[in-house]
Amino acid sequence: MIRKFTTTLAATAAAVAICLSASAPSLADDSSDPIIIPIHNWSSQIVMSNAVGQIYQSMGNNVEYVTTDSQAVYESVRLGDVHLELEVWEGAFGKSFREALEKGGLHDAGDHDAVTREDWWYPMWTKEACPGLPDWKALNECAHLFKTAESGDKGRYLDGPVDWLKHGKERAEALGMNFVVVNAGSAAALWAEIGAAEKDKRPVVVFNWTPNFAEAVWPGEFVEFPEWEEGCDKDPTKGPIPDKLYDCGNPAKGYLKKAAWDGMKDKWPKAYCVLTKINFTNPQIAEMAKLVDTDEQEPEEAATNWLKANESVWKPWVEACSG
Repeated sequence: MIRKFTTTLAATAAAVAICLSASAPSLADDSSDPIIIPIHNWSSQIVMSNAVGQIYQSMGNNVEYVTTDSQAVYESVRLGDVHLELEVWEGAFGKSFREALEKGGLHDAGDHDAVTREDWWYPMWTKEACPGLPDWKALNECAHLFKTAESGDKGRYLDGPVDWLKHGKERAEALGMNFVVVNAGSAAALWAEIGAAEKDKRPVVVFNWTPNFAEAVWPGEFVEFPEWEEGCDKDPTKGPIPDKLYDCGNPAKGYLKKAAWDGMKDKWPKAYCVLTKINFTNPQIAEMAKLVDTDEQEPEEAATNWLKANESVWKPWVEACSG
């Protein structure tokens, strides 16, 4: 279960100072102005942002968190309204990121080791009802299994929130799929849909991604669409249908990048150095999400607990930038 929460510097400052600062080097060369970190609407990004913010606080930096649209954030970083982005998912945000890069003002601050995938997904009990899966054509032949009151004679696919811009509707139209695409209001609504379907093993297909906690709770598979081809989202000649956009799946081995405002490296050189060292893996990111989504910790608490349990991971990033 994901709960609504707000993130404030005041709520975490005391805990951060006690838990982290004793062993972290003092880095006083950065500006005293706050580093503004954007917060979005999925758990791993919120916990990761709090964890990095707490690392910065332990270094003596001031930090503020601002709730920001997950697509518009790249324009905000480019303009210096926020100063970094910790989770640039290729499938969901690659287009917005590339457009901001072309305008100038932000840059690629390096990759995480984590490999991402974001696409249509089903729990394994769905495959028992539609054994031709994971092929998308088999899914389309089984569309009747996914009918709901709101989808009429067609199957229903529950896509991510509108601001994630997953283009499920465009893909269904491009490939002639017999599905109605409905947007979930939140990540929590996606988990609730899977949980409700689990009770009677009802076939369900929803948007999902990795890394997150769900893969450990509900074993499942991604639907295999025509393989991603660079430009499939902007050039109709790319992909199997020559006059359609979005006629292929998302990248199966997508990147997870960091982005930074161009001015960050000069205004907060130590913090910027740490940003370039930050590097999370799939299991680490899944664990961050689990602390909130299944263990029901508040994001600030989850970040503090993760940092306590993983000092060997993050302290070298700080030490490498303390000279």
